[in-house]
Amino acid sequence: MYLTSEIKKDIFTQHGKTANDTGSAEGQIALFTLRIQHLTEHLKVYKNDKGTQRSLVRLVGKRRRLLDYLKEKDIERYRDIVKKLNLRK
Repeated sequence: MYLTSEIKKDIFTQHGKTANDTGSAEGQIALFTLRIQHLTEHLKVYKNDKGTQRSLVRLVGKRRRLLDYLKEKDIERYRDIVKKLNLRK
């Protein structure tokens, strides 16, 4: 599987406070970004996979809501995570 516990731990270590800080907005956004990239690659091969398309749209919406929340709470953390993950906005 593409998302192992070691990969998750690495993501939360890089973008959260610690490896066990799975609830931070930055960690969640980084995890959603990895999943979005994986689903995008999958859809390049399987164009008619409607279930995956729906999952991708839902993940993008979740990430957008978390980014909006972070933008309201702390603009510096928002700018930092957008720059780290190379997101458009």
